[in-house]
Amino acid sequence: MPCKIGYFLVEGANKFMIKVLFICHGNICRSPMAEFIMKDKVKKLGLEDMFEIASAATSSDEIWNGVGNPVYPPAKDELKKHGIACPGKKARQMVKSDYEEYDYLIGMDDANIKNMKKVFGKDDKVYKLLSFAGSDESVSDPWYTDRFDTAYNDIDRGVDGFLKFLEEKNVIN
Repeated sequence: MPCKIGYFLVEGANKFMIKVLFICHGNICRSPMAEFIMKDKVKKLGLEDMFEIASAATSSDEIWNGVGNPVYPPAKDELKKHGIACPGKKARQMVKSDYEEYDYLIGMDDANIKNMKKVFGKDDKVYKLLSFAGSDESVSDPWYTDRFDTAYNDIDRGVDGFLKFLEEKNVIN
């Protein structure tokens, strides 16, 4: 029986993989929070084998001599408050080939979306996270507000909306 892999049906496959890349400016606050919130939710739903979830930056600001900075401590602390760990995560910059690698490229704000479209040259896989929650708002940027709780709540709402979107499209159930 054929099974879905990404957007394609493949004979003989026993499961499908949904590839998601969350993107923000530096990949040390919002996008890694989204990555690990999503990983936590799909694990709790028993769907972790169906997903490849990662995060990246639009800029190289948090990458020095080819080595990315770890998740910003207050972001890590906010995840920990919710029982979520993010071991070993280091910032990385998105690259043009990510467009072919991932099914969903999800930015946190309008500037991210603009930069993503510029790098990818296409936009049919590019989304703003809170659009899945029925909002045109951006995920609050805790780098400037120091409100990691607000960013967490925005991301949590967006990830829930994304999972509902996938369910409504019969991608997950």
